[in-house]
Amino acid sequence: MANPVLVEVWRGGTVESRHRGAAVIVDSHGGIRAGWGDVDALVFPRSAVKPLQAIPLIESGAADRYGLSQREIALACASHTGEAAHVTAVAAWLARVGLGEADLVCGPQIPLGEAAAHALHRAGAAPSRLHNNCSGKHAGFLTAALYLGLPTRGYGQPSHPLQEQVRRILAEMGGVDGPLDVLAGDGCGVPTVAMPLHTLARSFATLADPQGQPEPRRESIRRIMAAMTAQPWFVSGTGRFDTLVIESGRGALIVKGGAEGVCAAALPGRGLGIALKIDDGAKRAAEVAMAAVLARFLPEGGALAGLLADLAAMPIQDTRCQRVGVVRPAAGWPG
Repeated sequence: MANPVLVEVWRGGTVESRHRGAAVIVDSHGGIRAGWGDVDALVFPRSAVKPLQAIPLIESGAADRYGLSQREIALACASHTGEAAHVTAVAAWLARVGLGEADLVCGPQIPLGEAAAHALHRAGAAPSRLHNNCSGKHAGFLTAALYLGLPTRGYGQPSHPLQEQVRRILAEMGGVDGPLDVLAGDGCGVPTVAMPLHTLARSFATLADPQGQPEPRRESIRRIMAAMTAQPWFVSGTGRFDTLVIESGRGALIVKGGAEGVCAAALPGRGLGIALKIDDGAKRAAEVAMAAVLARFLPEGGALAGLLADLAAMPIQDTRCQRVGVVRPAAGWPG
């Protein structure tokens, strides 16, 4: 059966487009609290799992050895917009550990931030690997490999010991017995691994409630959550969904989007993880859907509730900046 329509695009008083998808809320024991659509289907979580991919950086002792700040830990979890402070911070981090841009396997990328992209163009400069939205994650991989005595060359290959360790951690965090072995190339030169949507949600529930995890895993998770909460701008960038929600939440949640309509969130106060996937890969629908689900499971009132209400009804504007429609949850969803 087809997944339900989660998000509708209204132009005037008529539905112009519909986005189908699946969403699930899971606790740290794997119990499904609510679900819509096929939550057992395999999805590639893409950048949504960056907070999980950062665990070896902390757990190994590499972060302490190289004195990483909360800003740098947030960058290891980031899909940043390539603004000047992002690029400068990653470059300084790499230099401090004796590496540089050439060691990154991610390719050059025009900054995701529109203003940053225009600034680069006006300066007549070409985008670099540091502008890649994943450069912080790659700096984290390189730092962990360096500390563990693993080759830094080829660190993005599926057979590299660090990537094998990352996949083990993804399975453990999601409560999976056995390997996650459906692999493909992500957009930045490292593997992405498919998992059921409910497994992705459980892994974020484990971020929210790590008490069942051994040390030093628990402490690693606490530090990742604390860094993302303290440095939300470095998780994404100016005006971006993840940054706005984490900043407004003030510790109530972290949220992380991924390519092709994936988004996940951890709610520490409730010990819950949320994951969703929009069938057609639309980012606009994923963010509206996540805002709607979060609004249902977080307390009413306050700045966060107001922000989520706004983000769950995103205006459509014409070229004169006049409102002509809205992207919003489908009628009656999430209920």
